Amino acid sequence: MKIPKIIKRHCPKCKTHTDQKVTSAKKRTVSSAHPLAKFAKARAGFGKGTGNLGKYGSKPAISKFKMAGKKTSKKTDFRYECSVCKKSTVQKKGVRTKKVEFK
Repeated sequence: MKIPKIIKRHCPKCKTHTDQKVTSAKKRTVSSAHPLAKFAKARAGFGKGTGNLGKYGSKPAISKFKMAGKKTSKKTDFRYECSVCKKSTVQKKGVRTKKVEFK
């Protein structure tokens, strides 16, 4: 996926369209992005979860419904920095790509 280094986008702080520099950021996992969320590993302890944890007559998982195979691509995570006010904004929705190239 080829993307220009500078894109003209709307800046929420300037409230106008400005040239914005595009950079790619590393995707953070849920546990590192929100370590103090309600069911985060840091708070609940690793391996602990919700539910009865199989103690009270719960059935094993049906194997054919399990997700099989690893995904071959990551979602993009772009940051846009305004050239006027230098404020950085994050993209709303990522797209799955194997390779991102800035031209």
